[in-house]
Amino acid sequence: MAQASTVEVEELIRLVPGLLKLKAKELWVDYDEEADVLYISLQRPQHSTDSETLDNGVLLRYRNDQLVGITVLNASQQPL
Repeated sequence: MAQASTVEVEELIRLVPGLLKLKAKELWVDYDEEADVLYISLQRPQHSTDSETLDNGVLLRYRNDQLVGITVLNASQQPL
């Protein structure tokens, strides 16, 4: 089994406060390496009815007024 380095674990831990603000009880994360797209689902099935594109290449997916997913384009190029 490959082990994460201490630096990788520390980077993930820094994300915790932001993830908790999403108020989601569960998260699903999928990464398409070939397309360099990260998909974060806050509900399954996601089934969004609307979306908003931010300037940084992040798409927010909504069902009615509720955030149900986040799509990060060019994920490996996004700053932490």
